[in-house]
Amino acid sequence: MSLPAEKASELKQIIHQQLLKMDVHGRIREVLAETIGEELAPEHQQLSTEDLIKALRQRGIIDDVMKELKFVTDVNETVRTSAPKPSTHFVDREPPVSKKTNIDPTRRYLYLQVLGGKAFLEHLQEPEPLPGQICSTFTLCLHFRNQRFRSKPVPCACEPDFQDGFLLEIHKDSLGDGSKMVDATTMLSICDPVHMVLIKTDTFGETTLVASYFLEWRSVLAAENGITNVAVELLGVGTESKVSVGVLNIRLEMYPQLNKTLSSEITSTQFALERQKTAEKERLFLVYAKQWWREYLQIRPTHNSRLVKIFAQDENGVNRPVCSYVRPLRAGRLLDTPRQAARFVSVLGHERAAVIGGGGKQEQWCTLLAFLCRNKGDCEDHANLLCSLLLGFGLEAFVCVGTKAKGVPHTWVMTCGSDETITFWESLTGHRYIHRPINPDDPPLAEQPKPLYPYRTIGCIFNHQKFFGNCQPSDSVELCVFDLHDESRWKPMSGEAIKSVCPPGATSSVPPFPPLCASTIDAAVTSNEMEVQLRILVSEHRKDLGLSTVWDDQLSYLLSPALAAYELERTTGVSAGNEEFQDAVRRAVPDGHTFKGFPIHFVHRNARRAFATCLRSPFCEEIICCRGDQVRLAVRVRVFTYPESACAVWIMFACKYRSVL
Repeated sequence: MSLPAEKASELKQIIHQQLLKMDVHGRIREVLAETIGEELAPEHQQLSTEDLIKALRQRGIIDDVMKELKFVTDVNETVRTSAPKPSTHFVDREPPVSKKTNIDPTRRYLYLQVLGGKAFLEHLQEPEPLPGQICSTFTLCLHFRNQRFRSKPVPCACEPDFQDGFLLEIHKDSLGDGSKMVDATTMLSICDPVHMVLIKTDTFGETTLVASYFLEWRSVLAAENGITNVAVELLGVGTESKVSVGVLNIRLEMYPQLNKTLSSEITSTQFALERQKTAEKERLFLVYAKQWWREYLQIRPTHNSRLVKIFAQDENGVNRPVCSYVRPLRAGRLLDTPRQAARFVSVLGHERAAVIGGGGKQEQWCTLLAFLCRNKGDCEDHANLLCSLLLGFGLEAFVCVGTKAKGVPHTWVMTCGSDETITFWESLTGHRYIHRPINPDDPPLAEQPKPLYPYRTIGCIFNHQKFFGNCQPSDSVELCVFDLHDESRWKPMSGEAIKSVCPPGATSSVPPFPPLCASTIDAAVTSNEMEVQLRILVSEHRKDLGLSTVWDDQLSYLLSPALAAYELERTTGVSAGNEEFQDAVRRAVPDGHTFKGFPIHFVHRNARRAFATCLRSPFCEEIICCRGDQVRLAVRVRVFTYPESACAVWIMFACKYRSVL
């Protein structure tokens, strides 16, 4: 196989660098001197290449070089070999490789380096992790103008050793200036911040949101040589949003260097004007919202108890209009249908915001980046993301704020069809419900539709452009008529007022939406790893009970179609392939034998946790602890990957045994 010229030269360069690194040339010279001195007579001071190679091989130098050179195996070979064992500590699986980035010389770049952290006092007593020891890690996630980056995980410590660089491209808004280099004055008008989110991952793989920070990068435009160092103090989230969690040392640098830097007076004046403009818009919206609320209360006094939510606090404790948490989001090629989008949102973890001490629920509507990086959030975060994706698919979608059974506050999504069909989407499960209102004026014997949805009351609905307060006599969902053009039923807010504080508008304090990222999880490898771990756990559990374990690989394989059908049904609502699965099982189980199967679904990839959950089910325990004649066990794991490395994990345990009366 011949290599292209550039590839061959690149390979030669890599080998040359490796030889220099190991000082192979020096070692060859030593061997050469020894060999000439020891093995040759003074009158014959000539040495052939074969003699030299033989001497190098005898001293183990060639073996050392070959061990150090790592070659990537062919993809097809990798599939045939067993999956690599997962690393047991914070070091990445892949050896560190210096990645080269192509820089367009006609574009401006911001090089952001994170040069360590300090004063993370919560980890003051954290011991130094031993080599190979599992420990908690910090990961820094960045978003800037449709670009996303993620740092390498570093061990949690009082002074975490962040050493990462990110090259952020500063795009030009107008495509007409394609060949023109963006200058300092134009960059000063780009008010998008660098959104930084710090995530902590514990030893069990559970993620926690530590901090969310908006970095004002334009100070570098006034810096000498286009380089500036800043110490960023990170504050906590939720109830701890006023408490410092640590400091990051950040270095900002412009590429290529600016011909002319701005004065610090110009940049500070620009920042002050932007803050003033934003504050004035937010003040005017607040005045309008107060007036709207007064009018709403005058319609009916009971409106005071309805869940009409105009503002919500984000993770930093900042009050934002609810409409700013939603905007059309296109998933590119990562999601193909609205129902697939609903499935993706449902497999992101559900977790309420933490509250210190007892009491009620802590309210926290996360920005999209914080939600995606943590891979879990509350029902509001799920509903906002699903509504944004459905708007991106061209549907007329709204987030609904109301209650479920027992008056528990809840949010879900609603779409209005062009034929006036109202569909509710539960963002936590992916289920869809058609809404048919009950007419309270119908005679008692008239047949009424039975609602299948779990929602009880609805106070308001909103998206990125509209906000409606429910002013019908009853806020019961089953009685609601969703004719949004009828102002006697739904009190609207001014579209202009919403537009003034929600993008796409002028200067706004609302963070831009990040794009979705493709999954980094290898579904086949992860499925295999989990299956191997579950087999070990089952065998150990049965051994403790004094039972032997015999696995039936063929039966395990036959469970795959069922798991694929379950996921297809969750995504599309259509069940398919059940007949073939049942036929295959009948053929695999001999006469006089019994077959039992137990499928279960998870949204995490922790095999031990999944096994503990399965044992709590009497049906599954019956299979795992099966006793009888000719007992054969089977387990199949199927991991379905979604954007943002979200996963739907299906596990099926099965057994077949001879029935003994």
